[in-house]
Amino acid sequence: MHHTRPIHIIAIALLFFILTPPALRADDWPQFRGPGGLSVAPDSARIPTTWNSRNNIAWKAPLPGRGASSPVTFGKHAYITCYSGYGLSKEEPGEIENLTRHLLCIRLDDGRIEWKVDVPLPGKDHPEHTYTSYLTAHGYASNTPTVDATGIYAYFGTMGLIAYDHKGNKRWSVICGKGRMNFGSGASPVFYKDWVIINADVEASAMIAYAKSDGREVWRYAPDHEPNAWCTPLLTAANGRDELICYGKRNEILSVDPAAGKLLWNASIAMPSYQCPSFTAHDGVVYAIGNHPGNAVAIRLGGKGDVTASHKLWAINKGSVVSSPVYHDGYLYWTREEGGRLICVEAATGKVMYEHRLEPEVKKIYASPMLAAGNLYYVSQTEGTFVVEAKPEFKLIARNVIEDDDSPFFGSPAVAGDRLLLRSDKFLYCIGQ
Repeated sequence: MHHTRPIHIIAIALLFFILTPPALRADDWPQFRGPGGLSVAPDSARIPTTWNSRNNIAWKAPLPGRGASSPVTFGKHAYITCYSGYGLSKEEPGEIENLTRHLLCIRLDDGRIEWKVDVPLPGKDHPEHTYTSYLTAHGYASNTPTVDATGIYAYFGTMGLIAYDHKGNKRWSVICGKGRMNFGSGASPVFYKDWVIINADVEASAMIAYAKSDGREVWRYAPDHEPNAWCTPLLTAANGRDELICYGKRNEILSVDPAAGKLLWNASIAMPSYQCPSFTAHDGVVYAIGNHPGNAVAIRLGGKGDVTASHKLWAINKGSVVSSPVYHDGYLYWTREEGGRLICVEAATGKVMYEHRLEPEVKKIYASPMLAAGNLYYVSQTEGTFVVEAKPEFKLIARNVIEDDDSPFFGSPAVAGDRLLLRSDKFLYCIGQ
């Protein structure tokens, strides 16, 4: 006997297929510094090494405000945050009640803005950051959103963590904390299974995990310390155990069990000041670089309690204020915030292979380098993007300047297939054919 499915069942299945976003793909760039937070493009990516205002720009999308966050991608769309209305200059910051954050969904094929949501300050008395000159350096949209099939998750400091669906509808929001500091907020969310985790050290002196489904708090790790970490935590694994790496109190790096929010181990490091750079890891070793006096350290994962000296592989007096490191073929690469100094060290020993100053003189770099097809992309704020061969001997491939955009480039680059996404304070650029 021949059986047919009822038409209404077929219709429901078809509707589900249409309305359900696709699963994460290998070439999605879903979080700060891409898949795994390592700032490494897929092996298949072949992005351009040269471009300017007239060549190799597929499209540019105008942005309604400034921002230091990075673009992320999922499926056929890119997502990015920015801000407007307040704190745009040292001389005339404006009125705090006019501060508005924005989240944009931009089509990857043509750069058209598909939707935009505005997140205004609830009122004049909201515990938002009071204006300081430090905030003009990066502003009120420094946290990169995170995206998957369940939606987009954007963190806005004391405004909280907000979840949206793929149509731009708000699903839920939570206030993580009300603390504020002169540098503002900078950490970005990361995913772990069905949870979204935020390092709310500035706002709540805690790392907090929330359920993606409804914003319910799952766990909170709140050690007794003064806030000092603006970094995005790194989720990694060693010896069959998941670890969430972040900074704790000053001069300390720690590992938390992402399933339970419990401390696994902590280690003293020679970084007694605030920390902004995120981490990288490879083959059971986590690498951290920090500010003041500027150090780097390598620690073997899988420890327990206070990590002993045997877990600390090396430490050197080379670090970074903002930019995070990238690992490739046995070497680590990063850049200092000021002066355009690129650093390469041997990952196994910490031996400095080179420290090279870029030319022309680079004033500042906030963006973290990105690795693609054996090349490193260093995005400076005002002197263009430097493409450097990822080898222990310095070799410049190209310097690329978008001449008709005089605004700063703060965000780290993202990859979309064979294209590169760069954000300035005015536009989101898609570099590629």
